[in-house]
Amino acid sequence: MAEDINHLRRRFVGAAALTVAAAQLGGMGAARAQSGNQAPSRLPAVTPGANTSFASLKQVEAGVLNVGYAEAGPTDGAPVILLHGWPYDIHTYVDVAPLLAEAGYRVIVPYLRGYGTTDFLSVDTPRNGQQSAVAVDIIALMDALRIDKAIIAGCDWGARTANILAALWPERCKAMVSVSGYLIGSPEANKMPLPPKAELQWWYQYYFATERGHAGYEKYRRDFARLIWELASPKWNFDDATFNRSAVAFDNVDHVAIVIHNYRWRLGLAEGEVKYDALEKRLADFPVISVPTITLEGDANGAPHPDPAAYAKKFSGKYEHRLITGGIGHNLPQEAPQAFAQAVVDVDRT
Repeated sequence: MAEDINHLRRRFVGAAALTVAAAQLGGMGAARAQSGNQAPSRLPAVTPGANTSFASLKQVEAGVLNVGYAEAGPTDGAPVILLHGWPYDIHTYVDVAPLLAEAGYRVIVPYLRGYGTTDFLSVDTPRNGQQSAVAVDIIALMDALRIDKAIIAGCDWGARTANILAALWPERCKAMVSVSGYLIGSPEANKMPLPPKAELQWWYQYYFATERGHAGYEKYRRDFARLIWELASPKWNFDDATFNRSAVAFDNVDHVAIVIHNYRWRLGLAEGEVKYDALEKRLADFPVISVPTITLEGDANGAPHPDPAAYAKKFSGKYEHRLITGGIGHNLPQEAPQAFAQAVVDVDRT
């Protein structure tokens, strides 16, 4: 789930379906998803859950992984990479991908390391969940798919990964959409204690720091994931079928190891890999992001997340924040797919 434990969670309220908190993208021109074609200025409405699967699932060797990913849209379309979080999977974007594909984009939705059909190529590779390792995976995927530059969009772990790509490899990131804004972290910064109510929101992180937590997640991973879904999106009335489609991804043989390492690494309780030290040193300075960005927040996000005012200055390029209302929780792209897809189209305006 989203990491920025230096800020208290803020609840938003509002009546409009979409509230623009800061608008600097208004002067951009119409988006072009394909050469010679324009994406529509407004995407059609879609009922969340209208789609239940992806038409095309593929595998490709990329870096240390064999990556499983969904692909939609024309092969010559402008690339968009959509990144999921924990405890979610590619179905976070099951309704977003068709909207963007219909608008002319080439949409890539990968399973992150430890999820679904993404596997390590070697048994000797550390099952490392640190933030820079996940970001390097996406650079390797882009290289494998011969994608020079893409719009990167994500939520939760995926938002953090998008942040890192935009901050450290701006030449590979045309623009970014990020749920809950700026989520780059560091173990050193995370040593700072929080007020008790804020600490309570991170209960699962501290549970995972124990061997009991490791064993508990291994034994009850689906029950655990469902609980997080309910807490993080208290107004999202997802059904068993929706949850079960995503829960299959947690059966990945490396899933538990990656999740446990991720949260222990954040607290400085597990080592990262030396080869990522230089990247983590840069991230520990909380670099400013210069690419065009739209950040999103749901008005009913029950997961820990920062106040937009706390991160607005982390974006030096064209920037806009949007509040998505109507009981939208943490898994925003699946709960409000049209709003998320619209943000991708809008941030692509040049």
